[in-house]
Amino acid sequence: MNKWYEVKSSHDDVILSTRIRFARNLSDFPFPCRLDASGREQVCRTVRDALSDVSGIKLNYIEMQTLTPKQAVSLAERHLISPEFASVQKGRALLLSEDESVSIMLCEEDHIRIQVIKGGLDLEGAFELANKIDDLLDSKLKYAFDERIGYLTQCPTNLGTGMRASVMMHLPALSKCGQTSKLASTISKLGLTIRGTYGEGSNAKGDIFQLSNQVTLGISERSALDNLKSITMQIATQEHSVGEEFVKNVNVLDRITRAYGILSSARLLSTDEMLELFSWVRLGSVYKIIETDVSKINELTETMQAATLACSNKEDMTSDERDEIRAKTVRETLFN
Repeated sequence: MNKWYEVKSSHDDVILSTRIRFARNLSDFPFPCRLDASGREQVCRTVRDALSDVSGIKLNYIEMQTLTPKQAVSLAERHLISPEFASVQKGRALLLSEDESVSIMLCEEDHIRIQVIKGGLDLEGAFELANKIDDLLDSKLKYAFDERIGYLTQCPTNLGTGMRASVMMHLPALSKCGQTSKLASTISKLGLTIRGTYGEGSNAKGDIFQLSNQVTLGISERSALDNLKSITMQIATQEHSVGEEFVKNVNVLDRITRAYGILSSARLLSTDEMLELFSWVRLGSVYKIIETDVSKINELTETMQAATLACSNKEDMTSDERDEIRAKTVRETLFN
């Protein structure tokens, strides 16, 4: 079965992926921070049993404590779990679909974190699938819910809908022209936030940013999705407008073609260098300066990060061994 990032998607010149996440808690248990390992394990089993018959979706149940540290970090690299979830594994579990489009963290900050990822811009499709899973759980379990406030969550910023909708955007022109700080200030007034690749406090590696809704209380899911989609398309238009002028500069053209040349011949590539070179090559591809398969770059972005690469080869490899395999895989994938 193809992974979600291997499927051709809409608007993938700027919008890499869409994510919908629901935070839910069970009324019969204290929040995870007040549970011991035994209590968290009981929550995990309860949710696992409730999701044993999701129509059309096979969910594999993974107890986090059975994974090695690198295997846990690999899941975080691919945005399937949070970095915090990877760091404390006892009493936690993950439900994961074969194509990795559905991942459900059990006993992270909340009892249940339902996440659906789709390639490109597909807020409606991601929401529909997340909502289907949510409705099934709601029919079998008793959620912590208040008629006035909405869904009750450990962090007050998630109260109400408990929904975070986000899109991953490649914004090389806006980023390299120094316009993302101004953009962040503008969209914050519209109930959205723009962050680095791995959310709050992270850097935008390879000029990849995460745009998401901030408001969950006093607003419907539909309104939040419509707002996010509208602003996403406006930012994409702005990126294209700036990009069209940006790539006319000979220095920019040189960086694009140099990046393409380095990727085609490098014998060692670190993760950060790979992502930076990918950013230039993506930019060149959008404006027909070079020809490359962007879907393959999407796949390499997910599979060639440090822990993920190590897990698919040998976990105790050195950084030079990783960099050599990464460079070889990039050459063979993009240029053969």
